[in-house]
Parts: sequence; C-alpha cells; structure tokens
Amino acid sequence: MLLDQINKTGDIKNIPANKYPELAQEIREFLIDNLSITGGHLASNLGTVELTMALHVALDLPEDKIIWDVGHQSYTHKILTGRKDKFNTLRQYGGISGFPKRCESDTDCFDTGHSSTSISAGLGMVKARDLQQDDYTVVSVIGDGSLTGGLAYEALNNAAKLETNFIIILNDNEMSISESVGGMNKYLNGVRTAEGYLNLKEDVYAQLRKNKKAVTGIRRAKNSFKQLFVPGMVFENLGITYLGPVNGHDTAGLIRTIKEAKKVKKAVMIHVMTKKGKGYEPAERHPARFHGTEPFLIENGLPRNPRTTANYQDIFSTVMCKLGDRNSKVVAITAAMADGTGLKRFRNMYKDRFVDAGIAEEHAVTFAAGMAAGGYRPVFAVYSSFLQRAYDQIMEDVCLQNLPVVFAVDRAGLVGSDGETHQGIFDISYLSTMPNMHIMAPKNKWELSDMLKFAIEFNGPTAIRYPRGNAYDGLKEFRAPIEMGKCEPIYEEKDICLLALGSMVKIAEEVRNILKEQGLKCSLVNARFAKPIDTDYIHMAAKDHKLFVTMEENVACGGYGEKVRAYLDENKIDAGMLQIAIPDQFVTHGNVDKLRQELGIDAKSIADRILKEIHR
Repeated sequence: MLLDQINKTGDIKNIPANKYPELAQEIREFLIDNLSITGGHLASNLGTVELTMALHVALDLPEDKIIWDVGHQSYTHKILTGRKDKFNTLRQYGGISGFPKRCESDTDCFDTGHSSTSISAGLGMVKARDLQQDDYTVVSVIGDGSLTGGLAYEALNNAAKLETNFIIILNDNEMSISESVGGMNKYLNGVRTAEGYLNLKEDVYAQLRKNKKAVTGIRRAKNSFKQLFVPGMVFENLGITYLGPVNGHDTAGLIRTIKEAKKVKKAVMIHVMTKKGKGYEPAERHPARFHGTEPFLIENGLPRNPRTTANYQDIFSTVMCKLGDRNSKVVAITAAMADGTGLKRFRNMYKDRFVDAGIAEEHAVTFAAGMAAGGYRPVFAVYSSFLQRAYDQIMEDVCLQNLPVVFAVDRAGLVGSDGETHQGIFDISYLSTMPNMHIMAPKNKWELSDMLKFAIEFNGPTAIRYPRGNAYDGLKEFRAPIEMGKCEPIYEEKDICLLALGSMVKIAEEVRNILKEQGLKCSLVNARFAKPIDTDYIHMAAKDHKLFVTMEENVACGGYGEKVRAYLDENKIDAGMLQIAIPDQFVTHGNVDKLRQELGIDAKSIADRILKEIHR
C-alpha cells in the first residue's frame, strides 16, 4: 500500500504523481475504517483529501505554515505528518486531538477549533515572518461556511493591504457558495492559473507603466469584462488576487495552482471546489449527519450504538415547536447549527419565524435583540463555547436594554471528545457578570420544558444551560413550578446540604447514596438558578446544616459556588462550604465520565472530598 510509505512529514513527496488518485483512495478508506470505530468529523475530511495532499507536496512543512480554519478537516494532514498509527486514539482521553494542536506536532502551527479565525492568524504569521525577514509560505485554509463569520471579513479587509505573499484557500464544498459555471468562466480561470500567466501579466504591466493613458484604458476595459465573466470579483475588488475555481479533487492541478500562488506578492485566494463526504456514499447523501459522527457501520452508515432515549436537543426541539404553535411571537435563531441544536423541525414548521444567521454569533445576538425590541420573543439556540464569541453583544445589546431574549445554551458543561475549544464550562462565569441576566439549568428533561415555557413569558434576558447527550428522566415526581431565583428542595434532612445545579443533580443523588451508607444525613437541593441564587433558602438551611456543598459543571472562578460562598461570608453565616467545580484550566478531549473522574467531579470523588472535609 502507498500509505505504508508515509510515516513522517514529507514522505508524500516520494509518491509519483500518477499514484496520487490511488493514495487519495487509500486515505479515504483509512478514514472510513478508523472513524467507523472512534467517531469524528468524517464528511469534511473526506472532502479535503486531495487538497491536503497538494499542500503537502507544494509546501515544505514544517517550515511553511498551514492554518486550518476550525481545524476539524485536518485529519489527512495528521496522517501525512506521522500520526496515522495513533488514529485508534482519535478524540479519546490521552489520544490525538480531532483538531490541530501545537503540542502534538511542529506541523500544527496554530491551534484552532472555532470558526473564521484562520485568516487573522495567518496575517499575524505573515507579519511575524516579514519582520524576521524570512521567506516561508503561510496558507490559511477556510471553508465557505466560515466565510459567513464577520471575523473573516475583518481579516480580508486587512489582507487587501498586503504587499507580500499570503495564500488563502477557500474550500468550497457547495454547501454555502454557489458553484460557478459556464465555458467562459472555465476558460478565463484556466488562463489565470496557467503556468507563466502571472509572470506575463507583470511583464506587460512593466511596459505599460510608460504609457499611463493606455494603462487606464486597458484596466477599465479589463475590469468591465471581468465583472461580467469572472467569479471572485468581490475578492479582486478588495485587492486580493483570485484564482479559481479549481477542481478540489485534482491533486496535480491543485499543486500547480498553489505553486503559482506562491509567486504572488500580495494576498491571493485560491477557490477550491470540493465535495463533502466524497468517496463514501452515505456521507455524500447526508453530509450534515456525517459532519460529526458517532461510531457507525461501514456497510450502511448507521450508528453502531443507536440511541434509545431522547437527548436534550430532542426535548428542546419538541418544546420549541409547541411554543411556536401557541405563540406567534416566538422566533427561533441559530448560528448555522439548526441540526445540532434541534431547530430543524421548527424551521420546517415555521419558516418565516426561523432565522439562520450563519456562523456569526455576534450578529445573531444583536439580531435577536432587535427582534425583542420589535415585540417578538426570540430564542437563540447556541453551543455554550460559541456563545462566548458574542459577549459584548449580550452585554450591550440585550442586557443593557433588559430585552426578553432567551439563550438556549446547548452543550453546556463537559462535551467530551471535541476537547478544549468545545467544552461548555465558562458560560455561568461570563453570563453572571451581566446585570439583568438570569441563568437556569434543568435537572431533567421535564424541567428543560418548564424552564423554556417560563423564559418565554419572562420580561428580561434569560439563559438556560443544558448538556449534550441523553436527557435525564429521573426525579420525575419532583416538578415544583419554576419561580425566579428559587431552588427546589428534593430531599430534606440535616447536617450536609448538597446544592446541585443542572446536570450535577443526578450526580448529587449518587453522592447522597454513598454518604448515606456512611451514616451521614444529606439534603439534596436542585439549585435551578445559577443567577440569582436562592439566598432565602440558603439562609434558612444554614440553621440545620453544618456544611454546604455546591456542585456545578462549570469552572470554579465566577461560578455558582462562588456566589453561595460570597453570600455566606458577607452575612457571616457560620457554616462550612465546599465548592465542587471544574478547576481553573482548559479541559482536554475524552469520554465525559473519564474527564469527570480526572477533574474530581464524579460521585465517588465528591463523596471522598466531603468525608475528608467533615473529618478534618
């Protein structure tokens, strides 16, 4: 096999050009075989095999730099840089990441995980290169979806000023940008990417500079002609040289284009057309489903372990559709995550009240504020780790005006295999800094439904944080009405008070059972609100409890536990306090249960800490 010949960076340069299609096929088979076991981002990686091969042939890594926007499409890059033998550990605790990691390889020059950052980072590397009077090549690879993010356009605006080489590769998998068609387009772009074209253009310009009137006339005619026939003029008008569209599955053609782009003494964009999921029929038919997949059966693409219970996204989807039916003012907003957040059904049922803002969280939040100011009840469904991109908009445009925007904060807490950039462990902290914000977390699937209904009727900003995965269906018999800032006592005893928030209520149940076996009495309280906290209950409970234990799946700094501790201290309440939360660190990828154990927030670790605390 050709893949057996690739064991380190640069080995691909020893593969004959006529063998590129065979190698691409082997890489696809390798990806399908491995990801069917581990899960991961399959469709996007199947679509970028030839592009990645071409980059590794045309460039000299690690001296040259490739920055992968988001980074989920970097699997072939990892294979070609000596990591293929570690793919059985992909996204597992202690294994290789599903994203570029500087600590993993010197060919991963920049850590990514969120969208639209690659061009800005690339510009920074270009500036660093030029200040050091170096001459390596910097390439930013960005998808058409990521170009819906405003940060990308801020960077493009600056890239237009460059007078030095910087290559931007637009990986267009036809999901967002329409395919350019037509014989004239094909001809013109064939000329633009042909060998010697750029040198010829510079020679002609050098001669014409002697006759400025001729230059002006030719330039006007040329630009008018190009506006009619040449795609990518929006980039040309910015001052960025545009090459393409280029067939993203023609390795040899891509190599030629990249080599030509390296000669341009300014920012140059190569527009590459690829097919998401290429080479695996189920992924080609359902690219969104195979964007990020769990382990699957190769023969049909179906999950190896089908879900038998509803997850929180299913519950959210069902409740949103009911709310949309009852209230014509309810509007659903997503930032390019309709499937992931569970808004697909709402979109199909109420198209005029569904808005996909693209990968543009800042815009989505202020758009929601505008809808609220206009009399509607917007619900912005967004992953916790992505909402933080819109901090200023939440503060200034929603909270400052006290507008009734509902933030459905999905993937709150530990998400597992996607690692540091996707763990939703900061939202309580950053949202708590904002006046007028109210933060809730449901203990089970019924409470998520109740909280959504409550939030829609509340006249102010609310955030409901809920985790990834199966919705907890225990404690069904405990369903007290939601009251602003009020907790829900579940089991009331004495001595130890377990104040658990959201997903930690289930773990607190286990902790209580462990301590019960040790002869300890524990109250279990569903905190419900991270802000405001139920100070009335805490004050009352202090009379019968010697130790308060707060539990949350958020970092300790700025979290729920800090608020409880501050209240006890400020009011000089004589009770012990133990805050169970995630330490001040970024959390790696891995199984959620394993991560909880490592972080000390699993039931056994918490019980051990409580026993140690009371026996001090």
